[in-house]
Amino acid sequence: MTWLITGGAGYIGAHVVRAMTAAGEAAVVYDDLSTGIAARVPDGVPLVPGSTLDRERVTRVLTEHGITGVVHLAAKKQVGESVEQPLRYYRENVEGLRVLLDAVTEAGVGTFVFSSSAAVYGMPDVDLVTEETPCVPLSPYGETKLAGEWLVRAAGRAAGLSTACLRYFNVAGAAAPGLADVGVFNLVPMVFERLTLNVPPRVFGDDYPTPDGTCVRDYIHVVDLAEAHVAAARALRSSPGRALTLNIGRGEGVSVREMIDRINAVTGHDLSPEVVPRRPGDPARVVASADRAAAELGWKARHDVQDMITSAWQGWVRLHPEAERH
Repeated sequence: MTWLITGGAGYIGAHVVRAMTAAGEAAVVYDDLSTGIAARVPDGVPLVPGSTLDRERVTRVLTEHGITGVVHLAAKKQVGESVEQPLRYYRENVEGLRVLLDAVTEAGVGTFVFSSSAAVYGMPDVDLVTEETPCVPLSPYGETKLAGEWLVRAAGRAAGLSTACLRYFNVAGAAAPGLADVGVFNLVPMVFERLTLNVPPRVFGDDYPTPDGTCVRDYIHVVDLAEAHVAAARALRSSPGRALTLNIGRGEGVSVREMIDRINAVTGHDLSPEVVPRRPGDPARVVASADRAAAELGWKARHDVQDMITSAWQGWVRLHPEAERH
């Protein structure tokens, strides 16, 4: 098979490309390079610049490269930005997906893996989030991911497309320093940025109903996440007609305060966090049940939080050499 990986020059996408090619799968990257970095795409993997909103270009890449499966990661993904620009997020994430699915089904592509998010759940009041936990997203970003799942499943039923919707939890780490996340939107790089400035990391609220009062999250190494895509792609190929919806996490919660302590230890800093007011919409605890992914894919996360922090820090220092001077 030949896989089209949309968003394959992005942080997660580049890891998926690497995992797919390492597993012997042929890949083609389609990316508008608005946030993706062309240098992340491995030698020998074609990179086609383009938007999923460009139906003519999407059809051309599917045809010219003989695409037989798609892994769709291209999307806008900043929660706060989605609140400010909901129409842009619906256009890019939902309409872009609709255009892609239209081209995919017309071209007779048989397999589709969709990048979803734990943001579809909103503020779940459960210890472990299962795939049956009600989806009540709190942001336009989360709404677009849930709507995307509906589109993928509906198109799959109508066209006989094998589909998998993978709900990512908190992604961190890197396979190599050059593949590290360059954005500062998630906890780990946000703490790195504060440490680099030699100022205390921020904790948004310490009065949650959790053991230490700070939010608890499930962190997944980006390498494990990428391997989950390979497992999903192969599961769909070996059993046509399947429709999977799976949490991709470790099933282990770590609090914000614990993460900051571990980051301090790995980076050699000793800055106590500064507690600031809660952010609106932050749930106290969001931890995955990953049992279904294990059962359906034979997949389980292999890397721990230490691996995530260490590999992410190496990538951060590569981009910010001054970080090691403190």
